[in-house]
Amino acid sequence: MQSRFLIALLVVLWCVGSVPLVHAQEPGQKVVEYELTIEETTIERRGKRGVLLTINGESPAPTLRFTEGDWARITVRNRLPDEDTSTHWHGLLVPNAMDGVPYLTTPSLPPGEDLVFEFPLRQAGTYWYHSHTGLQEQQGLYGAIVIEPKEPQRTWDREHVVVLSDWTHEDPRTVMRTLMQGSDWYAIQKKTARSIYEAYRAGRLQYYFDVQKLRSMPMDLSDVAYDAFLAGGQEELALEARPGERVLLRVINAAASSYFHLTSATDAFEIVAADGLPVQPVEVPRFLMGVAETYDLVVTMPEEARRIEVRASAHDASGHASIWLGTGKEQRAPVPPKPDLYRSDETVDAGLASQFFERGLEATEHERPFAPYSHLRSPEPRVVPDPASVRTIKMRLTGEMSRYLWGIDGKTLSEESVIPISAGEVLRIEMINDTMMHHPMHLHGHFFRVLNGQGEFAPLKHTVDVPPMGKRTIEWVADEEPGDWFFHCHVLYHMDAGMARVFSYREQGPDHEPSFDPNLIRPRMVKVQGMVLDHMSMGMAMVMEGKNDYYVRWSTAEEHGAGGHGGHRDEEVDFGYARYIDPNWKVFGAYRTTKMRAARDRGVVGFHYRAPYHFMTTWSADTEGDLRVDLMKELQLLPRWTLGADFQYDTNIDAEWGVTLHYRHSREFGLVAHEHSDHGFGVGLSFQF
Repeated sequence: MQSRFLIALLVVLWCVGSVPLVHAQEPGQKVVEYELTIEETTIERRGKRGVLLTINGESPAPTLRFTEGDWARITVRNRLPDEDTSTHWHGLLVPNAMDGVPYLTTPSLPPGEDLVFEFPLRQAGTYWYHSHTGLQEQQGLYGAIVIEPKEPQRTWDREHVVVLSDWTHEDPRTVMRTLMQGSDWYAIQKKTARSIYEAYRAGRLQYYFDVQKLRSMPMDLSDVAYDAFLAGGQEELALEARPGERVLLRVINAAASSYFHLTSATDAFEIVAADGLPVQPVEVPRFLMGVAETYDLVVTMPEEARRIEVRASAHDASGHASIWLGTGKEQRAPVPPKPDLYRSDETVDAGLASQFFERGLEATEHERPFAPYSHLRSPEPRVVPDPASVRTIKMRLTGEMSRYLWGIDGKTLSEESVIPISAGEVLRIEMINDTMMHHPMHLHGHFFRVLNGQGEFAPLKHTVDVPPMGKRTIEWVADEEPGDWFFHCHVLYHMDAGMARVFSYREQGPDHEPSFDPNLIRPRMVKVQGMVLDHMSMGMAMVMEGKNDYYVRWSTAEEHGAGGHGGHRDEEVDFGYARYIDPNWKVFGAYRTTKMRAARDRGVVGFHYRAPYHFMTTWSADTEGDLRVDLMKELQLLPRWTLGADFQYDTNIDAEWGVTLHYRHSREFGLVAHEHSDHGFGVGLSFQF
């Protein structure tokens, strides 16, 4: 009884000053109404055409403005030709049924139909809204929300809303397919692909091979090669400002997968709010802004007329967007240095900084700064829970690029989806990032304390960056309406690949089970790849479903006799199933049909193993009592040039080897020269779809 009283007291104290949890419209409450129509259009940018999804004909969508305490009534109309859609109110404390996650909390909105959202505005600040259906967010379905406090206390002269985003002309489903193929095409496009020659030129050859020895994947700051980075839908956004004014920029990172370094020609920002809620004003020269975060920044204009640049540089240095304030002589913002592709110093420092704030490693003075969390302090102290009343949940953020499979504790959403919680309990989530990528983790319907070394002044946020090989700890009270609340990485493609969970209140009953979008819980992808040469061909068609592969693998060639090509034709086809275990292990079983000499059809079982230095090995046995070992190694000579060697020993057909030189011409096609011990020399094409 005493512990229950303590928890209840903590909840009450923690929520002092917040609007009560009331979801019914009160008498006399002001109603603010909006109508949002979602449509599809075609856009041309940089000479390329792409499909843009708009709201009321705009992308970013119109800014929705309210005052704290208002009642919002928003009608969303789906006028897409053949797609369902949805709308999530990112960062807003809303009733569970209004949260906008299709199937989980809110009905999916079919084409031609409307859906009305109604909820009270229980907070003030800068927030945003976006689609939570498939990959529509990448295509332009996002907009800003501004909620003025009941009693404004402005310390600035003018304000602007700035929505940052990333843009690709490709269909996002094509992007996802490319990523799931383990393709390095986007790295080639961005000129960030690692190779032996480039490592040699950079003096990092030893490091290149050390990484391979450890079987590590190279540091990857962004998965996708984007055609443009935008502010307010433009690569250069001009905003009004006068000399000497203090200008508030409500900055929202609505990008699908891009982090931004923010720098200013005025040499400093004053951060006054993070994720909508006020913080003690603090000046920083630059900082890293994660996907889905919002920051309110005050920029002080020079006393003389100047055109000041605020620059949002993509974390991987592949482009930027410019926000221009005022008129007069141009004054450009500092440009962050490019990342070192062959050393992980930045990654290691960011990881250490997230764990040891007292060492000062997370300082924004770093040339390529980290998140500014160590500088953020709540305006007022908040109760720090007694550790005995806190339930701690440890999460490991896991995944890898070669298969593009992302999850928590090694499991995707389809494998493990629910974390049960009880109303009133205090939860501490310790997130350890085991990957080489940043993950912006977002909790729906709640705010959490980011334990950043500020004690009782720890700031409240709804999205937090967990840096590569780093750790973040957040703490929150399960004090919202009992329901299913989504928790996920806000890199859109990571979420779609499985990095998500649902915090489900037990008060919904012992038989309650959350509902999920079938395309999210069981995503499937088909890939076909191979080589067609003038002396042989080989390839594979596969359906990938989570950690399961259903495939057909084939090879065909003519034996190379003394008189040249001719004679018996070798053919081998496997119809199989493989199960992904982790980046180093995969097991498989197959039925093999063959036309090789002295061979019969047979069943096969075995495993794939990735050895140090990225040697790929396959070990198998068949129902005829034969054993087979395959060894393969690729050397990335140049970003587009790969030299590969393979060796195979089969107790039935003896040993054979091959050497391949491959030139990557495009995402789909390449040129190949191949020498094989049994079939001679040939040239041809590679393909991948």
